[in-house]
Amino acid sequence: MFTLGLLRHLALNGVSVASAKAGPDYIDPAFHAAATGRACLNLDPWAMRPKTLAGAVGALSKGAEIIICEGVMGLFDGADLDKGSTADLSVTTGWPVILIVDARAQGASAAAVVKGFAGFRPDLNIAGVVFNRTGAGRHIRILQDSCTRHVPEIPVLGFLPRHQSLALPDRHLGLVQAAEHDDLEAFLDAAADLVGKAVNVKALQGLAQPWPKASAEKVAVPLPPLGQRIAVAADHAFRFSYPLVLDGWRAQGSEVVLFSPLANESPPADADAVYLPGGYPELHAGRLAASNAFLDGLCNAANRGAAVYGECGGYMVLGHGIEDAEGRRHAMAGLLPLETSFARRQLHLGYRRATLSAEGPLGRAGARFRGHEFHYATLAKEGPAQPLFTSVDVEGIDHGPAGLVDGRVAGSFIHLIDGEDDA
Repeated sequence: MFTLGLLRHLALNGVSVASAKAGPDYIDPAFHAAATGRACLNLDPWAMRPKTLAGAVGALSKGAEIIICEGVMGLFDGADLDKGSTADLSVTTGWPVILIVDARAQGASAAAVVKGFAGFRPDLNIAGVVFNRTGAGRHIRILQDSCTRHVPEIPVLGFLPRHQSLALPDRHLGLVQAAEHDDLEAFLDAAADLVGKAVNVKALQGLAQPWPKASAEKVAVPLPPLGQRIAVAADHAFRFSYPLVLDGWRAQGSEVVLFSPLANESPPADADAVYLPGGYPELHAGRLAASNAFLDGLCNAANRGAAVYGECGGYMVLGHGIEDAEGRRHAMAGLLPLETSFARRQLHLGYRRATLSAEGPLGRAGARFRGHEFHYATLAKEGPAQPLFTSVDVEGIDHGPAGLVDGRVAGSFIHLIDGEDDA
């Protein structure tokens, strides 16, 4: 809420502000985009090559006076200890950290939290603190006085009061998507008003630092294009595509055409590739099963030799059927020997290093990628067919084969973020 309020406040006051989100995330960046009017890019120091990270920051810098990057989880929480964490990203870029501390039910102890964070990693620049969910009068004085006494080098930039009306609903993969909120504009304006009154925004802006290594000349190209004209599913069921990946395809000369499966739209007949990103097909399985033009269009694309690639939710739709939360089975495209269930839920979460098992639209066999897996669906059936990847986690623990490939049709539960090398 603080990040969204800050972004909206800056935008409403004529500041050209760009936003980023640390780590793998599809939902928060959509809220950022609504607040600023421009695409939010993910920055991931574990999953991205240095040149991809530099290119992404360069893209954000174009036409922007300031970049606001929202962290992920806790400041030091990353892929392996704090590797890939918000702190890691801060040290890599040289960007200062504004620490947001939940001050509920604590007074002077909050200063001890700030002091502990400040001393945890000596190479990290914690340049300011904002206290969240504060009370009135005396509570604020205690927070301010304790910080002035014990961590005078870190300025207190503001105190955000408790505000129940600014809560956002969530579901199994995070917040309910930005596009599903009818009153999002009013929420963003209210958050902006609160932040503008409670935080010294000018002082916060003055703490910003540039990253000299940001590459404004080279476009970030995380993944090879699937084809020359790529049809990309984009609606409430298929929202999880990274702008950096799509922009990278465009930069390599490919045309990206959006279509909506929920509107029963078929991928264009002249598309030589179809990309089904992740999202929430399990919540719309009945509607998708009844979208004959969409499903027939997928099959026609595969029959004419187009590359058809699905990630996570998109992978589920390429299978024969999805079982929804109530245990009802809905027939899908039937392009891969796959049955998935959302009724028998199990959390799958973590970074993955994936190696292509066979040559295809993503490259030649042996090409390596980094990505992320986050879903609750379980496999009722997978195969027989050739696996798309072999995969390991951040600790090198073997996760075995991942996904399936049948000719030019392929998919897996892994959301690819970047190539691991130039192989």
